[in-house]
Amino acid sequence: MTSQLTAHRSAPLAGTVRAPGDKSMSHRSMIFGGMASGVTTVEGLLEGDDVLATARAVEAFGAQVERTGEGEWRIEGAGGFKTPLSVIDCGNAGTGVRLLMGAAAGYPLTATFDGDASLRKRPMKRVTGPLADMGARFGWLAAEDRVPVALTGGALKGISYVQTVASAQIKSAILLAGLNAEGVTTVTEPEKSRDHTERMLRAFGAEVLVEDRGEGWTITLKGRQPLKGTHVAVPGDPSSAAFPLAAGLIVPGSEVTVEGVMLNRLRTGLFDTWIEMGADLIIQNRRQAGGEDVGDITARHSRLKGVVVPEDRAASMIDEYPILAATAAFAEGVTVMRGVGEMRVKESDRIALMVNGLRACGVQVEEEAEGFLVTGGPVRGGATVATAHDHRIAMSHLVLGLAAEQPVSVLDPEMIATSFPGFVEMMNGLGGRIT
Repeated sequence: MTSQLTAHRSAPLAGTVRAPGDKSMSHRSMIFGGMASGVTTVEGLLEGDDVLATARAVEAFGAQVERTGEGEWRIEGAGGFKTPLSVIDCGNAGTGVRLLMGAAAGYPLTATFDGDASLRKRPMKRVTGPLADMGARFGWLAAEDRVPVALTGGALKGISYVQTVASAQIKSAILLAGLNAEGVTTVTEPEKSRDHTERMLRAFGAEVLVEDRGEGWTITLKGRQPLKGTHVAVPGDPSSAAFPLAAGLIVPGSEVTVEGVMLNRLRTGLFDTWIEMGADLIIQNRRQAGGEDVGDITARHSRLKGVVVPEDRAASMIDEYPILAATAAFAEGVTVMRGVGEMRVKESDRIALMVNGLRACGVQVEEEAEGFLVTGGPVRGGATVATAHDHRIAMSHLVLGLAAEQPVSVLDPEMIATSFPGFVEMMNGLGGRIT
């Protein structure tokens, strides 16, 4: 297997590509389809390792899951989950494990959840805590707050939960458990997090009430609501589209278009930030797909300037800060990214890894507990960057290397396949040099 990839300074990039299916919606379409009665068909599914792990989990919980074509899947649910015969291995999928726990908690079953070495380091009590308040029981099998963990579900009661941070994973887990709980479940968020769960639950026939409260909102869901199979069209993932678009912005002479990108307003913080930095970013052909706004985005090489990213924008772009930091390395002045402490508990400590990687490439970076500051200028490159098996760290530094003076290598890039299968082929097809 490949243990290292190297990006070389490239000639201008050009072309039109399509982003992989949105990972958040792909996970949800599998899980909701498994919970529902009848047949759910999905088109545009992201067939990365994370989502495939969720597909296997849904099958283990009793659904019939079948791939019918490229990105096309058929899920026949039995109207609920049953006790699986073996451990539910979620691989590296943090979204998968947390949403599956919420879904499974509502049924009278027992299940053990586990994952790879990276997933075993990620905190789980943020989800198991409120699920336990609803009546689910958890037994930590190794370290507390970490998988592997055994769940016993069923006989839940709805709760009113006020989140201290905006997290779509926590919110979604509680709502999925609330579907099969007694009474009403409400979740109040201080800031709005991505709302794919609320939108997709309605598509599957559930009643969901969303009350806007200015910066935040309250979501209310009645219990004992069955889901019915439906068709889901998954649009392109804005988090994945960010990588070829970023390359278009920083490699001189480039013009790159990514088609079919989701433009949900809770997912476009990076694009807003780039435009504030002076990016030549054009969005055309706006339309609807899968209940979401989508469009085609063109990025042309731009003279970027540093900005202060509003802290309240973090929830809409938390996964995009690594690639924002890579583009900020080429901007004039300082880009300030604060209020992003959540980056430290993703697949890795993404703040520390981006700081170390950028410094190794000759970029001036200041690290803080809840953020970091990047001062742009000529990027030397010439480094080999540790990724801690984090796909976004790997891809961000490879994009950086396409415009750096010297090649940039990343270690352990196999995990790119979790979110972006075909990444290297796509970038090289646009004219990049990744070997």
